[in-house]
Amino acid sequence: MRVAISALALVFTCFNPLHAAGSNDPDWPCIQRRVDSLSAAVMWPHPPVNQAAANALSDEADRLAELLALRRITLEEAESAVDAASSELDQAEYTAIFTDVFETLNQRRGVIMAGITRYARNQARMAEEIDSIRSEINQLLQADTPDFDRIDALEEDLDWRERVFDDRRRSLTYACETPVLLEKRLYSLAQILSARVTD
Repeated sequence: MRVAISALALVFTCFNPLHAAGSNDPDWPCIQRRVDSLSAAVMWPHPPVNQAAANALSDEADRLAELLALRRITLEEAESAVDAASSELDQAEYTAIFTDVFETLNQRRGVIMAGITRYARNQARMAEEIDSIRSEINQLLQADTPDFDRIDALEEDLDWRERVFDDRRRSLTYACETPVLLEKRLYSLAQILSARVTD
């Protein structure tokens, strides 16, 4: 006989790290604290450039900025690309390149975080559905003449939903790491570029 548990309890069981992290956002399921937008000034120690200046990048600087924004490029490859282009870049362009890369990756990070929130809401909805099915099974089992055909059908549906829920929970754990990885990448790229700037 299955034991009915509330949807809220099920969500808390799967997303307990959220509460350990002290988040106040009920839609944020990750152990990492939610930071909606990063600050370029925290990563880049040089005077900022405005967007107009960033748009005026040379062809070489523009190509480098596009390359560095690609997540498939390793940091080692990124550093090699910066070294290869350094002879064609002036000091101001390093700041403009970082500004461009920062805006691109920060925007992607925001899209991913919005997707995580939607994903978590769907998980909460699925938890409510699972709880409802469990409650119905318990009610049927307590009847004087249980409808075992209906119970069997519900248990089969419940097993499928629980497998999907658990698969999605594991995927969500991976997705939660992505904003952090993007933030770390930006810090690393800032260090690579900043090392080429001479005051």
